Amino acid sequence: QDLVLDNKEISLEGLRCLVAEDNQINAEICKHFLDSMKIESDVTENGELLCDKFFTTREFSYDFILMDIQMPVMDGLEATRTIRKLNKADAKTIRIIAMSANAFESDIKASIDAGMNAHLTKPIEMEKVLEEIAKSKLKK
Repeated sequence: QDLVLDNKEISLEGLRCLVAEDNQINAEICKHFLDSMKIESDVTENGELLCDKFFTTREFSYDFILMDIQMPVMDGLEATRTIRKLNKADAKTIRIIAMSANAFESDIKASIDAGMNAHLTKPIEMEKVLEEIAKSKLKK
């Protein structure tokens, strides 16, 4: 599947994504969507597991992260701050996209302040996700 952004055609096929989503149904929907776009994904159920996975994989293994905000064990804000502090070449630059039911200005600001690149509200509109994914591809 190709997407046009800023007058550039962008292929998303082969991108790799790390997902943190504690709701199993939402995780399955997200995985199905990514699969349909030929984007490889690894899904974790909380921020701590996502951080562990990110830290233990080779640098630049993932092109972007989809991060739920409200999760048990470690929420998305804490997980994002943890990733941004890691001594790993891609930790500061990987595109992290918040997925949250909270759409207040203060929630969006909290996501950005934690180090996220974008904040999408649930229910997630797949077109907006694609635009954010494409932005991660344009940065390369």
